[in-house]
Amino acid sequence: MTETFSIRKYLRDLKLPFCLGCGIFTVMNTFLRAVHELGHENLSKFVFCSGIGCSAWIPSPYFIADSIHTTHGRSIPVATGIKLLRPDLNVVVFGGDGDIVGIGISHFIHAARRNLDVLVVMVNNMIYGMTGGQVAPTTPFKTKTTTTPYGSFEQPLDAARLAVTAGACYSARWTTAQSNELKESIKKAIKMQGFRFIEVVSQCPTSFGRRAGFKNAGEMIKWFKENAISIEQAERMAEEELAQKIVVGEFIRRKRLTLHETVYEIIRREEGKNVED
Repeated sequence: MTETFSIRKYLRDLKLPFCLGCGIFTVMNTFLRAVHELGHENLSKFVFCSGIGCSAWIPSPYFIADSIHTTHGRSIPVATGIKLLRPDLNVVVFGGDGDIVGIGISHFIHAARRNLDVLVVMVNNMIYGMTGGQVAPTTPFKTKTTTTPYGSFEQPLDAARLAVTAGACYSARWTTAQSNELKESIKKAIKMQGFRFIEVVSQCPTSFGRRAGFKNAGEMIKWFKENAISIEQAERMAEEELAQKIVVGEFIRRKRLTLHETVYEIIRREEGKNVED
């Protein structure tokens, strides 16, 4: 792609709602840059689904594209219907950790199991950011939130590994400090088929950072850089050493028959039987 990238080419002329220093803009910018580098002049071959939360505002109403803003945690089942009806489209789900693996976790697991042919991008800011800073499934152990003022007493969910176990064809995790790796991962995932999951650990200076002891977004990004380790490094470390680390990289890349391929094959088979009868 020789044309210079401009994010405004893909966005409506609306003021973005994100807080100063929020990592969501990095995710939005990186996704659209990946789309641009793949040669998409516009988003006409995409449809987007999102639920409720800060990250759900990424596509709707800001992308110049077809999108559906669903209720909390229900973006994946809506994406299922779209993909079954229009298998020719690139269906992409955006959501936060609370939306995707909190209230929406059962949909997440079963979509991976069925190998639904969609890309899910989960912005993991480790908190329920939009609703007041409550503890989330991904909140680090002992971190203070509005609902755990003495520190979270739960171990965080490893969404990227859960996707692998459930049956995803592609699962990766990056941080906003690794935008180039994230961009290449998005490009790879868009070109693949099957259930693809990309987790982006993102700074939330407003609801997470100040309670966790960070002065600003810059400190959080520095923390990402200092604590992000590769999957290969993690395999050589003890469990207690991994407690404050962010394991990044590609966890799985494989090929499986997708849900819509299976459904359409059954339909064709049964229609053939009816013709013979």
